[in-house]
Amino acid sequence: RANAGKTTILQRVCNTCDSPEIRNSAGERIDPALLKASKGLHNIENEMVFQSKPGFIFHDSRGFEAGDESEFAQVKALIARRSKETNLKDQVYAIWYCIPMDEASRSFTEGEVKFFSQ
Repeated sequence: RANAGKTTILQRVCNTCDSPEIRNSAGERIDPALLKASKGLHNIENEMVFQSKPGFIFHDSRGFEAGDESEFAQVKALIARRSKETNLKDQVYAIWYCIPMDEASRSFTEGEVKFFSQ
């Protein structure tokens, strides 16, 4: 979910306060200024890498709150494709789903229920 503190959690896991380097699917570094201009419009194919833990590669989606079917399909496709990879560095090892805890009455959205049901 948006604004759930995902980057903060990843910084703690990677023992850093630095921002991650963002790379496209070809491994080329993306200019951070371009990313700031499109805040909230994540491309799940992009890789987030912290210099303190270069072996950990993270992917961030926009989330399912908006009910965007294309985002759901992109996430599902990435997971399906990566689950078939034979090279260890290209496989998915974990999926973290972050939920902000400051929204006590917030229930799962329809898109979230759909994701966890499939």
